[in-house]
Amino acid sequence: MRIALLLIIVGIVIFGPQLWTRRVFAQHSVPRPDYPGTGAELARHLLDRLDMKHVKVETTELGDHYDPETKAVRLTPDKFNGKSLTAVTVAAHEVGHAIQDLTGYQPLAERTRLVRVAHRAEKVGGMVMMGIPVAAALAQTPVAGIVVLVAGMATLGISTLVHLLTLPVEWDASFRRALPVLQQGKYLSPEDEQGARRILIAAALTYVAASLASLLNLWRWIAFLRR
Repeated sequence: MRIALLLIIVGIVIFGPQLWTRRVFAQHSVPRPDYPGTGAELARHLLDRLDMKHVKVETTELGDHYDPETKAVRLTPDKFNGKSLTAVTVAAHEVGHAIQDLTGYQPLAERTRLVRVAHRAEKVGGMVMMGIPVAAALAQTPVAGIVVLVAGMATLGISTLVHLLTLPVEWDASFRRALPVLQQGKYLSPEDEQGARRILIAAALTYVAASLASLLNLWRWIAFLRR
């Protein structure tokens, strides 16, 4: 009974924000004929206005993001071509990352470096963890297994660190960069501005859920190895 209750709580904490984010995004994804442009057109306009003509605006299937290495704001087709509050808000958010990059916002640079390490570490982490029993058997001592366990936990833990560092970076891009630009330019009505805040908060919560999911993944490995 306790295990079932724990699983329900974990499911709500991890998957609840994701479901709410989808609901908020869908709610504000209704086409708005009164908007003068798409998400891509707003991003291009804001970048030009902020003297960032060198930053490209591209479409992608890999999720909305800003690439600091190639200097590109990338939007999924529904945001790139969409005339909705979700489309323009997400576009402005990604422009917020471009502003961070332009001003030398250090947490963004640190996250970018850590993401590179995390991609490699996550691939290696699972293999390292699976090698614990083999290492212990070959060495005929539990010390070898402990060493490999620590190494595996460290590599898997990097993803959690990435998510923890990502949250303040995303929050800054949303509420210290994107939203003030939208407010100062009077791009949104007061009612739409409230909707934009909900969209940005919902998006931020997905990173909280991702951090918890990473911690859960570590816990699963620990539980597996204790069997």
